Amino acid sequence: MLTNSETRMKTPKVAAIIVAAGRGERAGDPHEGPKQYRRIGDKAILSHTLQTFLAHPEVGNVVVAIHRDDESLFREAVGELADCVRTVTGGATRQASTWNAMQSLAGDPPDAVLIHDGVRPFADAALISRVIAGIDAQTGTLPAVSVSDTLKEAATNGLVARTIQRAGLFAAQTPQGFPFADFHAAHARAASEGRDDFTDDAAIAEWAAIPVRLVEGSPDNVKLTWACDIANADLKLRIEATMFPDIRTGNGYDVHSFEPGEAVVLCGVAIPHDRKLSGHSDADVGLHALTDALLATCGAGDIGTHFPPSDPQWKGAASHIFVEEAVRIVRARKGRIANADITLICEAPRIGPFRQAMTDALVAMLGISPDRVSIKATTNEKLGFVGRGEGIAAIATATVAYPGVLPE
Repeated sequence: MLTNSETRMKTPKVAAIIVAAGRGERAGDPHEGPKQYRRIGDKAILSHTLQTFLAHPEVGNVVVAIHRDDESLFREAVGELADCVRTVTGGATRQASTWNAMQSLAGDPPDAVLIHDGVRPFADAALISRVIAGIDAQTGTLPAVSVSDTLKEAATNGLVARTIQRAGLFAAQTPQGFPFADFHAAHARAASEGRDDFTDDAAIAEWAAIPVRLVEGSPDNVKLTWACDIANADLKLRIEATMFPDIRTGNGYDVHSFEPGEAVVLCGVAIPHDRKLSGHSDADVGLHALTDALLATCGAGDIGTHFPPSDPQWKGAASHIFVEEAVRIVRARKGRIANADITLICEAPRIGPFRQAMTDALVAMLGISPDRVSIKATTNEKLGFVGRGEGIAAIATATVAYPGVLPE
C-alpha cells in the first residue's frame, strides 16, 4: 500500500486540499450516492483523484474535506488510500470546506497549498507541476483554458441580449495554488466578515489582493458534474484500458566502490556496515539503476542527464529524489508502472533482513503495490571487484505501459 507521503522530502513544502464534501444533486439518481464516490473505470472518482496527488513527488500532506456523514463511505470507496491522507469535516459550502482544511494545516503550515475538486479525476502530474512552479511568496496560480465557444448574454425575456467577446477569457480549473500564509489570512478575513459567496479559491485571492498567475490548464481536466459526465469518464477509462498494448521495458545498471563509513544505503534503506558506498549523492546503486530503467522506458535519457554529478546541489542527496523525478516523467507521458525488479550484487552486507523495508520504500516511491516490486540479492562468487568486496553493483528492470499502440 502507499505510505504517508509526509516521509518524502519536499522543497518547497506543498500541501494539497481535496474538496469532496458535496452531495452531487445534479449527477443523477441520489440513490447512487454522492458523485465523488461513484465508480469510473475500476474505482471511485475520488480514488482516481487522490492517487494522482499522493503520487506526485512535490506534494506532501493531502487533506480531504468530506461530508460529516461520509466517513464510512469514504474509507470504503478509497480503500488503503484513506491511510495516506488526513480527513476533515466539510462545511455547508465549498469555501467553508476549504477553510476547515486550511485550519487543519495551520499547526504545521506548508509553504504553499493546492486546492482541488475531488470530482476532477483527470488532473495529471504535469498540470500539478505547472501550478506549483507558478506559486511564489506573494502570488497564486490558476490553471485555465481559453474559452473556445462563442458566448452569449441572455436578456430577462430569454432572448439573446448581446455577444460577448471571448478574447482574453478563460475557464478556470483546479488545482489552484497559493502561498499558504497569505491565503490562510485571506480565508480568515472572509470568515470574520461573513463573506461566504466566493465560487472558487482564486476569487478569494482576488478579493484579498493576492495576485493570481494564469498557467496552462488541460482540456482533459474536466469537472464531473452531470450523470452524462460520469458516464463519459467511465467510457474514456474503459477505452483507454483496452488501448494499452504499448508495453516497454527499461534496464539500468550502476556500481559504486566502498569507502570508510558506518552504513550503506540500498533501495532507500540504510544498512549498518563497516563501510559505505562512495558517490556524489548517497550512492544508492539500487535506486540509481532503477532511475535509469524508468527513464529508459520513454527515451528520457539517464540519471546523469537530469542529476549531473557535477551539480553541487545533488551532493549527498537521497536517491529517492531521483526515482521520484523519473516517476514524474513517466506519468507525465501517461505511463503506468507495472513492475520494478532490482538485483543487488554484493558479498556483504546481507540483504535479506532489510528486503521488506526496501520493498516498502519502493512502494512509496513508485505508487504501486508490493506484489509489483521485486528485490533480489546475489554474490559474485568471489569473482571480480564485487567478489573481492570492493564495491556493490545493481541491475534494475522496469516495465511500463504507455497509451497508444505499437508501431507496425
